[in-house]
Amino acid sequence: MSLGKQRFSWKTIALPAVGLGAFLVYILVFNVDLSQIVATVRSANPYLYALAALAAIMDVLFSSVAWNILLRFLTIRISFFKSFLFVWFGIYVDTLIPAESISGEISKVYLVSREPDGNPGKTTASLVVQRLISMGINIGTLFLGVLVLLLRGELPSNPIILNLTLFLISMTFVFLVLILLLCVKEEWTLRIADAVISLIDRVSRGRWKLDSFKEGLVEAADAFHCGMRDFAHAPKTVIAAITLYILAWIMNLTLFYLTFLSVGYTTINWGTILVVCSIFMAVKSIPIGVPFEVGLPEITLTSLFSALRVDLGVSTTVTILSRILTHWMRFFIGFGAQQWIGVRTSVALGSENKDNSNKVGKT
Repeated sequence: MSLGKQRFSWKTIALPAVGLGAFLVYILVFNVDLSQIVATVRSANPYLYALAALAAIMDVLFSSVAWNILLRFLTIRISFFKSFLFVWFGIYVDTLIPAESISGEISKVYLVSREPDGNPGKTTASLVVQRLISMGINIGTLFLGVLVLLLRGELPSNPIILNLTLFLISMTFVFLVLILLLCVKEEWTLRIADAVISLIDRVSRGRWKLDSFKEGLVEAADAFHCGMRDFAHAPKTVIAAITLYILAWIMNLTLFYLTFLSVGYTTINWGTILVVCSIFMAVKSIPIGVPFEVGLPEITLTSLFSALRVDLGVSTTVTILSRILTHWMRFFIGFGAQQWIGVRTSVALGSENKDNSNKVGKT
């Protein structure tokens, strides 16, 4: 994985272009008044929108602190600033590579493993705990959102939303149980590792020597399970991380609420935001191998808000404004983090090579 200057291929530009085109077609098919959207955006309250942007950054900040706590518990001592940069870098990778639910995590494992205290197995354990916490929070939020909408009498007229919510709760719970089983059953992890090695061996037709790779994979699996066992006996650490991830999730929900307020739509209720955001995040986290970053998210959010009786024009406007913060702003901050990490790595390598040259000269 290169940490230097990022080269943008035609695919990097083509995928967002196709997604934006699909969203534009969606708007035209449903006869959304584009001039009204532009007028609403121009009249949006800049102060409330700035607070929404701050909430988007605070979301990442709380997540970074929680992850840093998990890493430090496993004796991976990296600074908070580095973990903050690594999270932004992961967000950047997520926007470029399909199957968002794993690409960002792989990049973070790689970056942490380069640190003096880095350990791929322990880092994976911290990210798995993070995933388990986020899935648990998502299930709880879906239940809470459904309860609020039921009390308001809005779900009986939206059976599709209710069925979709119940389906996602069930699917998320199933994946949650499967991940927990993989954490407990060490032999399952080793079997998966063996299967991966066998697949690579078949693809390479035996040309690659995988003995050292297999040994490293087994060591990483052992470190992973040791880390998971340590977390099982550290309730205070896990509770602290859960608290921070809840705060991060609240910031994400607040972002959408402030965006609605910024365009003057004050009748939005928290039940709608809870259900829509939870459905959106649940679908987004499934590794389906399709770029769910531009186009599909906008269509999904607009459709869900409209299904819950939000005016289609308002739904489209809020979707566009919120995606500017949750996608494009984070993308460019993540790109900046990627450049910063690349520069720091180049400087460190240059200093190391210079020291080695000096040592050779003295000898």
